[in-house]
Amino acid sequence: YLEAGADIVETNTFNANSVSMADYQMESLAYELNYESARLARAACDEFASEDRPRFVAGVIGPTNRTASISPDVNNPGFRNIDFDTLKVSYLEAIHGLVQGGSDILLVETIFDTLNAKAALFAIETYFAEHDLKLPVMISGTITDASGRTLSGQTAEAFFNSMRHVKPVSIGFNCALGAKQLREYVGELAGTADCYVNAHPNAGLPNEFGEYDESPEEMAKELGEWAQSGFLNIIGGCCGTTPPHIKAIAEAVSKFPPREKKKPDFVLRLSGLEPCNITKDSLFVNVGERTNVTGSARFKRLILEEQFDEALDVARDQVENGAQVIDINMDEGMLDGEQAMVRFLKLIASEPDISRVPIMIDSSKWPIIEAGLKCIQGKGIVNSISMKEGEAAFIKHANLCRKYGAAIIVMAFDEEGQADTQARKRSEERRVGKECRSRWSPYH
Repeated sequence: YLEAGADIVETNTFNANSVSMADYQMESLAYELNYESARLARAACDEFASEDRPRFVAGVIGPTNRTASISPDVNNPGFRNIDFDTLKVSYLEAIHGLVQGGSDILLVETIFDTLNAKAALFAIETYFAEHDLKLPVMISGTITDASGRTLSGQTAEAFFNSMRHVKPVSIGFNCALGAKQLREYVGELAGTADCYVNAHPNAGLPNEFGEYDESPEEMAKELGEWAQSGFLNIIGGCCGTTPPHIKAIAEAVSKFPPREKKKPDFVLRLSGLEPCNITKDSLFVNVGERTNVTGSARFKRLILEEQFDEALDVARDQVENGAQVIDINMDEGMLDGEQAMVRFLKLIASEPDISRVPIMIDSSKWPIIEAGLKCIQGKGIVNSISMKEGEAAFIKHANLCRKYGAAIIVMAFDEEGQADTQARKRSEERRVGKECRSRWSPYH
């Protein structure tokens, strides 16, 4: 592949994580597989690299063989065979091997469930912080069929909205579809993303023998048109692509300039299964609060009596009646708030007519908020955090909200209480604003 003209080669580590390797009783080899694969790719790249043309190793972080957003049991939609924390721990081990072996880039690819990917990105940011390190991060989802959605149901723009908090060097799609079928979704990202766009489609769709028939010339012609249309910054191939495919693609796209990144638009980009973008020209955003035990006696009774099917109907009614966001609160003395929040969010994830809108996780208790953030694949909203526990707690919680990929409502409270006068409110806004400006760009 390097001889054929590749600038980036991926490590052979798609399933090299303890979750996937457990099927073969080989989970103990996860670190070694990642390390050795990165080391071998590093050696190959170093052999071909020159001062005017460096070659890069992309350490591949695959999706695992489990999904955190979908139940594997059709009779129990709230069941999961993996959770966020288990994925995070598994990914941390793989990341360590990839970095130690010499990867230049970390590539989270073939994402069929955005919640899995958010766990991988959380692990990456945790690893960077613990090791005082920063590498470019590439993200690549997979559109599974003609619906234009990932397996867990997200559209292309909703996927981007969920991922952009890590400031990836690039985002795009790979696998599942051939170039012809993938074109419109890459084009959608190209018109939206304020980072670079990557793509590596299959060499067509598999035939009855599981083989790929699209020739290098056919694939290069299609991808050359993508480049001409201004879609691409990084292009390659997935299933069925051979060195001749890469050679032909490299020659075809070299005739055209790379895509220009979109300028940051400072739009509030939320998502459930579908995007929800809030701009300065947006009207009032309708937040459905009937799924709040402190605001709805009926919902409170349903949750306390564990009538979750009827509680889902409350959420469904809100969305059908125009709620653009649904607010979920489980702060009730008779409830285990964390357990109730997690259970309800898992059930919502199996209801696309509800989960198409963003989730607002509403609680006065941080453990409940964090438990909820580990269950939503879209970009939701945390309602709320404040400075009533001091600046240190505020900064900690704000950083974690960003790592989980959530927007934040900041309440006008500090150690002295609520800002109940205009003067206090302005003072609190200045204080919070100064803290935020010193740590995060408006991009977040």
